[in-house]
Amino acid sequence: MTQPRITKVIHPLYHNLEQELTNLIENYSTQSTYLFKGSRNTIKLATLSTGQRVAIKSFKIPNAINKRVYKWLRKPKGQRSFEHAEKLKELGVASPQAVAYFEYSTATTIQNTYYISEFVEAEITYRDLITQKNYPNRALILEEFVLFSYGLHEKGIKFLDHSPGNTLIQKQKEGTFVFYLVDINRMKFNQTMSFSERMKNLAHLTTNIQDIEKMAEHYARLIGKNSKEVFIRLWLETIKFQFRFYKKKDIKFKMKRFLLSGE
Repeated sequence: MTQPRITKVIHPLYHNLEQELTNLIENYSTQSTYLFKGSRNTIKLATLSTGQRVAIKSFKIPNAINKRVYKWLRKPKGQRSFEHAEKLKELGVASPQAVAYFEYSTATTIQNTYYISEFVEAEITYRDLITQKNYPNRALILEEFVLFSYGLHEKGIKFLDHSPGNTLIQKQKEGTFVFYLVDINRMKFNQTMSFSERMKNLAHLTTNIQDIEKMAEHYARLIGKNSKEVFIRLWLETIKFQFRFYKKKDIKFKMKRFLLSGE
């Protein structure tokens, strides 16, 4: 059997740990500390010899078509994550420090891809803020999160996975909050985002109408629009997003049921 080609890029901060990082990837299957275990991707936690904890994300092996797409037409997810983390840092947006990415490939296809970043200890994610209505300083965090999102839009960053679980919220000693973006392989830079595009981007976050009203109020002040106008557009975009999301899930469920039935 042909041995896969291994491509690896180690961040300059971690060049002296290249062999240690390589060993982590080669022995990924034996590591048992999961941060996340999904049907597509998994994330495991490891501690380096320096004491630094790192998150290792293993992306699902692409299907037959995408194996070739990622080889020839589009950068693999691990590479995009690494490059996006560096770009975000340049733009002054927090994201866990990139450590390395690895990819295994053949002459014609991409197989396994991995992305390693520093592990960020955060109190909550935006999803926790949605579910915990009595969380301390909730109103302040929500307002600062809207300011953070506005900052992304102003910097021309379109975060395509701007969903509840992809922003880590870390409280600082002085009482302020830092927002870290994770799951960053799908984003676009240098975008001139219209009002409509900004609302579509925010529409992935919550269906709670009270929170949407508050978000609209905060965003309206920042963008110089009437809060009612912002709320109506954000609420409509939220409804449309939810409709598309559940329609897609329903189609996938029906297709899976059809294939399993053997009809």
